[in-house]
Amino acid sequence: MTALTQDRAPSDLDRRIADAKAAEAARTGADAGIKAPADAKGYKQGSRVLMDLIGMPLGGGVLGFALDRWLGTSPWFLLGFVLLSFVAAFRSIYKISKERAE
Repeated sequence: MTALTQDRAPSDLDRRIADAKAAEAARTGADAGIKAPADAKGYKQGSRVLMDLIGMPLGGGVLGFALDRWLGTSPWFLLGFVLLSFVAAFRSIYKISKERAE
């Protein structure tokens, strides 16, 4: 017989596929019921960036507006707090960008 006719039995292939699936399930934690995506930290970092870009200037604007209304100093606290909050937001985003997404 030639080498082509002496293929492995189909049961051997089924066993190897089952072993590979079991090893992959153990590696990814699928057998424990954990269903987190592989890049979950990347999504978390993206959400933090979005919240910083929206939340900090909005909070600074609200705080500056309230202080301006209370003290009667028309746009100055508003402008100062919005500018300061943008600087803080970009500083925070810079820190987040230095983290690994693994």
